[in-house]
Amino acid sequence: MWTHKAWPGRFLPQPLPPKERLRAYAGWCNAVEGNTTFYATPARITVEMWAQQTDPEFRFMVKVPKVVTHERRFVGVEAEMRAFLDAIEPLGERAVLWTQLPPSFGPLDVDALGRFLRRLPADRRRAVEVRHLDFFTDARSASLLEGTLDDVRAEWVPFDTEVLFSSPPSSEGEAEAWARKPRMPRRTRALTDRPVVRYLGRDSVEETVRGWLPWTGVVAGWLREGLSPTFFMHTPNNDDAPALARRFHDDVRALVPELDPLPEPEPVEPATLF
Repeated sequence: MWTHKAWPGRFLPQPLPPKERLRAYAGWCNAVEGNTTFYATPARITVEMWAQQTDPEFRFMVKVPKVVTHERRFVGVEAEMRAFLDAIEPLGERAVLWTQLPPSFGPLDVDALGRFLRRLPADRRRAVEVRHLDFFTDARSASLLEGTLDDVRAEWVPFDTEVLFSSPPSSEGEAEAWARKPRMPRRTRALTDRPVVRYLGRDSVEETVRGWLPWTGVVAGWLREGLSPTFFMHTPNNDDAPALARRFHDDVRALVPELDPLPEPEPVEPATLF
């Protein structure tokens, strides 16, 4: 996402045409989750506009459509995948194919996942997010999934929700997140040179920062090993997500000073009546 109702006037200039919003977001962060592709494959001309608004180093993690992953479970999806891959082609190597699977997708389904991943273009980066608890609590299930992902050089994307569920919700947004988000154990092992982390904090900035402290050391360690991680920041309302993402980057940079700074965002002028 690169637009959010709370961001214009704070992180993004206001008013701002839709065709310029990603460019403004890219002044704050150098990667984005393409969650809208889960619900509908965009027009290729739209994706071309995304590519034009961002630098060559900017990363997109585009979610595979739900008709493929949730509705048909990889069966009879050739036409849908051809359309999806053609649409996102303008992003080139900047796009990671993000396969997010439902909680019902368990160890018995891993073979189907492997066949699907092997049919993807060899030059496309792959990332898989699972939500079945057996993959986190059963060593054999975890090993099965890791082996399947390793065979096709795909990354296992952890969705860290530990801090969200560490204490009862204290706001309406946190209560909604409790009802909708999975309780995922923290997983910190990278399978490729491009690990991806999705982190969900709380409405409280202090609690969100406290919850990401284990990740600063992990990400710093990956960087020292020569890996190139991507870390996505979320909170229940996402109102402060761009600023929090930059703060996390600063915390990691304090441990790895040679890490390049994030781009400098353009100034946001206060809204006026005239």
